[in-house]
Amino acid sequence: MLSLSTFVVVTSEMLPVGVLTPMADGLRIAPGTAGFSLTVTGLVTAVTAPAVPRLLGAWDRRAVLAAAMAVLAAGNVLTAVAQGFGLLVASRIVLGVGMGVVWGLAAAVATRLVAPRNIALAVSATVSGVAAASVVGVPLGTLISNTFGWRTAFAALAVGSVLLAAGLLLTLPKLPRPETPADADDATGRESLLRSRPVVVGLVLVLLLVTAHFAAYTYVRPVLEERTELEPGPIALVLLVYGLFGLVGNFAAGSLAAWRARVTVLGLTAGIALSVALLALFSTTAGLTGVSVALWGLTYGGLSVAGQIWMTQAAPHRVEQVTGVYVGVFTAAIALGAFLGGTVVEAAGIPTLLWGAAVLAALALAVGLAGGGTTPARTPTTEPTTEPTTGPTTGPGVLPGERPAPSPATECPGT
Repeated sequence: MLSLSTFVVVTSEMLPVGVLTPMADGLRIAPGTAGFSLTVTGLVTAVTAPAVPRLLGAWDRRAVLAAAMAVLAAGNVLTAVAQGFGLLVASRIVLGVGMGVVWGLAAAVATRLVAPRNIALAVSATVSGVAAASVVGVPLGTLISNTFGWRTAFAALAVGSVLLAAGLLLTLPKLPRPETPADADDATGRESLLRSRPVVVGLVLVLLLVTAHFAAYTYVRPVLEERTELEPGPIALVLLVYGLFGLVGNFAAGSLAAWRARVTVLGLTAGIALSVALLALFSTTAGLTGVSVALWGLTYGGLSVAGQIWMTQAAPHRVEQVTGVYVGVFTAAIALGAFLGGTVVEAAGIPTLLWGAAVLAALALAVGLAGGGTTPARTPTTEPTTEPTTGPTTGPGVLPGERPAPSPATECPGT
């Protein structure tokens, strides 16, 4: 249910990428202006996600997730009936609220449903909805748009959101606020996450890299139309290739990040920079464009889960809080990337956009390299833990002499 929820959330956010041209025509606005709808969603999500852990208190996380999916459904309905840019913006604001809650809580909730040794896999499975949105969501939405119109695609997402709201209530256990060391130690609770070097380096890298990615990816359909000269059918196929490789990248990166989160993220960053540069060089050649897009999907597909694992390793005692901050920065970068991409496309054209995105991704890599070792190696265990209530005595996020945090997985009955 959590994976399907992230799938619908990210499909709802990213569908304008696949239907950008017909959507812009239907609303009688420029494609660059239509692309700004992603900026609106990203900004709202960036504000919502970090605030959620502070505002929820003792509320049952299961009920909160279900309510957020209902809000997401309302946002998709408003998008489907929009007749101009004004209502489109309003609909994306509503959608951003629902998205911020779901994305901000999903990975943190997943860690509470499994044994400690399975946390990395649980996060990968939950975040796989993000990659699956590219594999199935955006291409399927594009096909629906080509056949029945772009409004039908958003209406279908609204129906799916309502069904998932019911599914979350039926399948998840009750999930009250998790207990953390902050509950017993006010000083720990007040300490800013931004005082942690691993957290800061990871957030800056993600900010730069996701901005670069979405500056280019938001306008991938115009790239394929104008530079590669593809028809709507082949464009949907290229997006499917991107998504399939993204799904592979998601689970591969999740497995690798459990051992070396920083090294995994740096490798993905280098791959994104290279793939966008290749697309800038060879976007007029269909075959090489396909290779570039496949590499792009493979590397970006693993970023969400690898970055998430980096954050939870850096602050294992404050998983909900660090996840909220991470999602806030991630979605703010989506908003910034979509805005910069639209500005550059309108002012300087597609080639400049692609090269600018490649340079920005390279800068993200430089920040990660300059940050030094930020997340210690983590050795996955294949045996059940013998002390589930105390967590590891050493490892990622546990400083020498520091009392380890309780394992989130022990807070749900039956784990």
